[in-house]
Amino acid sequence: MSSILPFTPPIVKRLLGWKKGEQNGQEEKWCEKAVKSLVKKLKKTGQLDELEKAITTQNVNTKCITIPRSLDGRLQVSHRKGLPHVIYCRLWRWPDLHSHHELRAMELCEFAFNMKKDEVCVNPYHYQRVETPVLPPVLVPRHTEIPAEFPPLEDYTHSIPENTNFPAGIEPQSNIPETPPPGYLSEDGETSDHQMNHSMDAGSPNLSPNPMSPAHNNLDLQPVTYCEPAFWCSISYYELNQRVGETFHASQPSMTVDGFTDPSNSERFCLGLLSNVNRNAAVELTRRHIGCNLKIFNNQEFAALLAQSVNQGFEAVYQLTRMCTIRMSFVKGWGAEYRRQTVTSTPCWIELHLNGPLQWLDKVLTQMGSPSIRCSSVS
Repeated sequence: MSSILPFTPPIVKRLLGWKKGEQNGQEEKWCEKAVKSLVKKLKKTGQLDELEKAITTQNVNTKCITIPRSLDGRLQVSHRKGLPHVIYCRLWRWPDLHSHHELRAMELCEFAFNMKKDEVCVNPYHYQRVETPVLPPVLVPRHTEIPAEFPPLEDYTHSIPENTNFPAGIEPQSNIPETPPPGYLSEDGETSDHQMNHSMDAGSPNLSPNPMSPAHNNLDLQPVTYCEPAFWCSISYYELNQRVGETFHASQPSMTVDGFTDPSNSERFCLGLLSNVNRNAAVELTRRHIGCNLKIFNNQEFAALLAQSVNQGFEAVYQLTRMCTIRMSFVKGWGAEYRRQTVTSTPCWIELHLNGPLQWLDKVLTQMGSPSIRCSSVS
């Protein structure tokens, strides 16, 4: 491997020789910095030989290799943060590793990350990989009769604010509710956690149960499974009413949105490089404070809510599409209780589409067939 950095010590070259997977130039450079950072720490504690032994022999019966735990538990390497044991397990064992949820420490490990000690073991052979929890399939009544005409569904095609502008060649996406979904967050205010919890617990209480509910009829139920797409989330960035830049597609289970000017990667959407000739002073000021790393969705809770909604009928399931589009503004809030009534009045905001849940809903609705009652704008 040809080094991208000015000087690479022999020990770093040897350790990089055991790296798993192929990376592009930027990722390769970052991996080298991650190894250099670890080597520097281990030299001070005399653990470098043990690391090389563990990597080259691939033996679990090696000693713990520890580094100090930071305040938030993460390790920063060249403006990117991650959990240290995940970083080095991904580098030397599983390049497709997504998160710490896929790792379990071996019993012999005395400084496993989950023990929350002052030192953290980063020996990649002191961890084993476990399967991520699989979402249970939703049991849906088999639809056998297809009517000649389908009742019209509630039309959301005009729900995108009418004054929204799009760059040339980019078409606006339809089926997006204007009302923000439960649990939306504006950094000018507070997250609506109560509203989110109520939605998760109560489902859609205003919808009448489907008279053909599986709970009341002996129907032929078919399992509809969840399939994780390559990109679980798509993010569009706006300034006031104008869409700026290309859509960002997220493939990692966690990601950061910030205002820096580094090139975006699979774990980070950097808005600093995006240009807009119509940008005003208020937007410029807001962009200096952009930063976002939030838990916005829980697939397990969504699966439970979907299973409950199937028993209430087509309309209840269709209402869940509202939860799968999230609009979030930076710095300035919007809504009924704010001076800015609409999201297009805020200087900077993003719109997220949760691709996996949306595709799951599409499969469930297809299996259910047409709604039992006609839908309209007042239903």
